[in-house]
Amino acid sequence: MTVGVDYLSIGGFNKDGVETHQIMLGAGIWVIEGLNLSDIKPGYYELICLPLKLEGADGAPCRVVLR
Repeated sequence: MTVGVDYLSIGGFNKDGVETHQIMLGAGIWVIEGLNLSDIKPGYYELICLPLKLEGADGAPCRVVLR
């Protein structure tokens, strides 16, 4: 499962950022942050997420597209 948000973080502003990430990832839920969803209409899409492969990192910039 994946959750995408159009904000800088899935955690709250100045609170619970690390805890929220740990809960989501511990439940097997991938988190994609910083999406631009302003022009997206409700509907069913195929999401393609292509992250950079960074050794030893816990996150990575990625190119995300909806088809």
